[in-house]
Amino acid sequence: MACGRSDDTSDMRGNGWWHLLFAATMAVLAGILTANLVQGAPRDALSLVAVGILVVAYVVVGRHGFTSTRGAVVFLPVMVLCAGVGAAGDPNMAFVQCIAMPLLWTQIRRTRNAVVVNVALVAAIAAGMLVFFGSGAQSIVEVALIEGCSLVGSLCLGIWISRIFELSIERQRLLDELRAAQQQVAVLGREAGAAAERERLARELHDTIAQSITGVVLLAQRAGRELAADSPEAAAETLVLIEETARETLVETRTLVAAGAPVDLDAGLDAALLRLGRRFERETGLHVEVTVPGDGPTAALPKETQVVVLRCAQEALANVRKHSEASTVAIALRRSGADVVLEVRDDGRGFSPDALEDGFGIAGMRSRVAVVGGRLDVETAPGAGVRLTATVAATLASVGAGASSAEVVRS
Repeated sequence: MACGRSDDTSDMRGNGWWHLLFAATMAVLAGILTANLVQGAPRDALSLVAVGILVVAYVVVGRHGFTSTRGAVVFLPVMVLCAGVGAAGDPNMAFVQCIAMPLLWTQIRRTRNAVVVNVALVAAIAAGMLVFFGSGAQSIVEVALIEGCSLVGSLCLGIWISRIFELSIERQRLLDELRAAQQQVAVLGREAGAAAERERLARELHDTIAQSITGVVLLAQRAGRELAADSPEAAAETLVLIEETARETLVETRTLVAAGAPVDLDAGLDAALLRLGRRFERETGLHVEVTVPGDGPTAALPKETQVVVLRCAQEALANVRKHSEASTVAIALRRSGADVVLEVRDDGRGFSPDALEDGFGIAGMRSRVAVVGGRLDVETAPGAGVRLTATVAATLASVGAGASSAEVVRS
């Protein structure tokens, strides 16, 4: 019982306007027929009975025809029959077409079936009117014109509505497919990004930590041999090397974890670079100078672009740690016209430009910057240090007139 009440409530809420229109039409029709009956038209009693049966049929099954095929199959034939019988008692019963024709187009899903029922409805009303007026030539012509116009108008309007309904269904299907495709693309993008990150992490582990741990193992084996050969001084030197190598491996591990950790940009890119510089100086003992804009022009950069810039700075410092043998590092963030530029310089030993694509994470940084429409430039030579420049487009909100002040932090 509870389930039935829930369905009735849902039906009333979803098709309330239809119920109201049907009730209003029946009320007007009943009023006309009752007035005619009072004025001495006994045949209107037949029409009133037809209206009463139609109302009962709608309340029992017809109102469910919008969502139930069974309800429509039962109600629509009753509606056609009542319309024809009612027209035989009073031609004013043709007024029922105002609600009957839209109802059948709404409750019947297939256009062909709706056309058949529409023709049947018009034929029934026309037959009832001919019963009332007689089958004279003039009556036939008048009824044919009236119901013919009604039929043509109903068919045109109904087919148009059906076409709109079909287009709506097709549009909804395409939207569902588009959403599914977008979700699939997002999943594939996440999977591709995860795969690329795993590949990068595996390469970093192999090139740094794995090699360092292998060195620790070999040194431990050497120390064991030296102890077995009763050479404590040589073993002590080897143990010192083991400690140094282990410490370097620990630093490399922390660097790798920091590079892959979630980026905290709540305080902005400028603050994140300052924290990065201070932490790098504490870990390496190198002199680090960080220069960031004082008026915060990078605040309007999209979050993903800020992450890319920060990741480039992290990778550049990782290269300094591993390869440069530098004593000083400078990190500068500035605005250049419509661009924001990150520059990382060191005074280390540099390397040959021919080795740019062979290592040092340059290819990965270039790919990362290209994703946000930027570019990466590297200037270096043996013994001349390295200058890495990442340029990304600033948003319109971040481009203003006048020179910006700068905050210089010497860690």
